Amino acid sequence: MKRRITLAIAAISAVVIALLTAQAASAAGVSATFTKVSDWGSGFEGKVTVTNGTTSSLSTWSVALDFPSGYTVTSTWDANHTSSGQTHTFTPPSWAGPLAPGATVSFGFNGSPGNFAGVAACRLNGGSCSGGGGGTAPGAPTGLSGTASGTSVNLSWSVASGATSYNVYRNGSKVGSPSGTSYTDSGLSANTSYSYQVSASNSAGEGPKSTTVSVTTGNGGGNTGSKQAAPYLYMGWGDPPSPSTVMNATGIKWFTMAFVLSGGGCSPAWDSTRPLQGGADAGAIAAIRAGGGDVVPSFGGWSGNKLGPNCSTPEALAGAYQQVISAYNLKAIDIDIENSDEFENEAVQDRILTALKIVKQNNPGIQTIVTFGTSTTGPTYYGNRLIDQSKALGANIDIFTLMPFDFGSSNIYNDTVAASQGLNNKLKSTFGWSTAEAYSHQGVSGMNGLSDQQEMTSTATWQNITNWAKSNGLGRLAFWSVNRDRGCAGGGVVSNCSGIAQGDWDFTRITAGF
Repeated sequence: MKRRITLAIAAISAVVIALLTAQAASAAGVSATFTKVSDWGSGFEGKVTVTNGTTSSLSTWSVALDFPSGYTVTSTWDANHTSSGQTHTFTPPSWAGPLAPGATVSFGFNGSPGNFAGVAACRLNGGSCSGGGGGTAPGAPTGLSGTASGTSVNLSWSVASGATSYNVYRNGSKVGSPSGTSYTDSGLSANTSYSYQVSASNSAGEGPKSTTVSVTTGNGGGNTGSKQAAPYLYMGWGDPPSPSTVMNATGIKWFTMAFVLSGGGCSPAWDSTRPLQGGADAGAIAAIRAGGGDVVPSFGGWSGNKLGPNCSTPEALAGAYQQVISAYNLKAIDIDIENSDEFENEAVQDRILTALKIVKQNNPGIQTIVTFGTSTTGPTYYGNRLIDQSKALGANIDIFTLMPFDFGSSNIYNDTVAASQGLNNKLKSTFGWSTAEAYSHQGVSGMNGLSDQQEMTSTATWQNITNWAKSNGLGRLAFWSVNRDRGCAGGGVVSNCSGIAQGDWDFTRITAGF
């Protein structure tokens, strides 16, 4: 009996190994190999390596892993991830290029719970992970059209039969690889003509390009993308409201999601504890997008264990940012750079700016925002240094956002305007921009109701600030926070209300008019 059990276990092990291992010598084609890198009991790390064993470049790939019941993916890096039941599908990130003949590419993910025995099945481009290929590349997409919106272009086209993804080319250079039949190319220059083509791809390769369409952007204030009204929403603090409730009540479409920190070393996690996928934050993002909105994850903040000091190089920090960008297919990120560990640490400042430069290179069209404290007359020493270094390092920051509070103000409106004018002068002198161009690269992030230093921002004051920001063409308006956008006159400075008399979501409703 013992021998029969041993033989059965051996047979099962052989099946599992066959599912997980793609032997390079098995056949010419494309193969994928799964490896469990580590397992700590409550979770595990997996790695998949895709190998192009053909003689042609592989424009795209798709790896589907079937997990045993009860297991899920909690975070992913270097690949896009979707799930349906126990099937988890991974595709290349938008910044990845074609996989050259003989080349390999790897991506990784964390899963839960631990003691993971292995995947139940592995499929590459719909076939075996142990090798394949062949087939016919799809034809050229038809019906390509484009419309300009400020400094972005919205493209759409008809489905190409057999396509699993598409490739978007601007002026002959590839700028995106969407899975669907639409794409928004943002961060463009105003009043400029751009030419676009689209091709379709599947496991057999990339097909021919479509006909060309030319689109001209409108007048605007520079490479800032769409103007954002995006108050902060924090899912780990302050009785987090339902984003759908707030959207329906106010008309707000964007939220700045706080805060992505270090989940250990250079690995990102919400509040250092909540996973990128499967938690309250991912659920809120899904609800916001289902309501026609979108999000700007914010990295850093005043306190907590941050990625800037924990990632040892700009490349590592850019990789941490990229994990979040890829997890949510982001259009923008915010770096809330504060305190002595990041804002007042010159080495970390430079690391953050260089990492953002890498992010911009790897994610064409993404908007990068830095948010930092200020004096009543404009940036402090470290704020001026941040701006100077952003130019010196070629970081190409889109929006410089001031936080005009917690400096003992007796008139928040006057001090917000004065601080913003000081920033405007600094940006003009540093980058050579006009007044209007500089304002289009600026943002204001206030604090609704009572600030930490008992400064008062009433709804009337916030309306005046919003009107001023809108009339001067600022690129961003935010406040801390939606969690506090509820009335509690005399309640003091607390996490779930503003400390003043107001209606629920009044500050958000005003911000939506920006």
